[in-house]
Amino acid sequence: MITRAGWGLAAASVLVYAVGAPFGYVQPAVLAVAGLAAVGAGALWTLRGAGLEVRREVTPVKVTRGEPAVAVLHVRNTGRWRHSGLVARDTCRDTTVTVEVPSLARHTARTVSYRLPTRRRGETPVGPLLLDRADPFGLVRRVRDYGRVDLLLVRPRTVPLTPLHSGRRRHLDGLASRSAPAGASSFNGLREYVVGDELRHVHWRSTARTGVLMVKELTDVNLPDTVAVLDTRLSAYAGDDEFELAVDVVASAACAVTRARFPVRVLTGVGELAWARGGPGEDEQVLDRLAVVERSAAAEPPLHVLRRGRGGGALVVVSGSFEALADVAAVRRRFDQVVFVRVGDPGVGPVPRAAGVMVIEVGDLDELAATWPR
Repeated sequence: MITRAGWGLAAASVLVYAVGAPFGYVQPAVLAVAGLAAVGAGALWTLRGAGLEVRREVTPVKVTRGEPAVAVLHVRNTGRWRHSGLVARDTCRDTTVTVEVPSLARHTARTVSYRLPTRRRGETPVGPLLLDRADPFGLVRRVRDYGRVDLLLVRPRTVPLTPLHSGRRRHLDGLASRSAPAGASSFNGLREYVVGDELRHVHWRSTARTGVLMVKELTDVNLPDTVAVLDTRLSAYAGDDEFELAVDVVASAACAVTRARFPVRVLTGVGELAWARGGPGEDEQVLDRLAVVERSAAAEPPLHVLRRGRGGGALVVVSGSFEALADVAAVRRRFDQVVFVRVGDPGVGPVPRAAGVMVIEVGDLDELAATWPR
């Protein structure tokens, strides 16, 4: 592809020849031929075999919103000629990142890295990668697509919180009990062994049958369970920033529970988003699911979501509007501790209250850490 400089030189060459030729001047003809020859030579320079091996890595593949993520580009010259004037262009959502690749002698390699934007939460495609190869004078360039697309998962931010306390002990089957023996547990099924599981929980019969190390999954009947509800209605938030803060709040509350190895359910206006049973590493699963949650025109109010679920334990509801507070107050008797978090700029007047509900209003994530119940 001829660049603007190349088209300009070609046009100037034709113009010089057109002006000088009628008068029989030799110099304009020589200049015109030289200019057109330079453009032609540039085209031949870029059309010859590239002989390049290009590989791009994204690290890490999962990152917290706002934290750095890097693409590492490996370029190797397998051809017979030196390559210079290489420019890599990578696309990350609606942002194009441009980086120059140093000159490559034959059979040499270069590695360059560049930052990827992580301002927006979600599953972010990175690529395809375009490699621009220009002639030494910048008259002609050739763009080649090294089209593999990598995925970068940008997850919500979190702050350390204390898990909410549950005043009663609940059995796995749903029966509430205030006198369950300390340390009582109930069999909840089998799963594959993961690093950190106690060997005394290995189920040898299933291991022998399947050939895979299986362990018994036990649920402590005394573990306080938590329900976290994220209001995903379009009308509940003034804008995208408020919703992002709401996702961060739910992520912080849910991860506080999972990291303490307690069970938690995360619900949205379109159903259950995540269910962590208190096992190791389940906070990662919760963050992965919250990374892709979006607002929806079909989302139901929190009251409808809560009425379909079971009660008991602790309840956290996060919304951008105090309208949802009435929904929370309507079901508060089904839970031992209830917290309602309204995100966004502080409103005019006092914060609404509801009997049996702790109401928190936060404008950023740091405020949540300061006002969260301990």
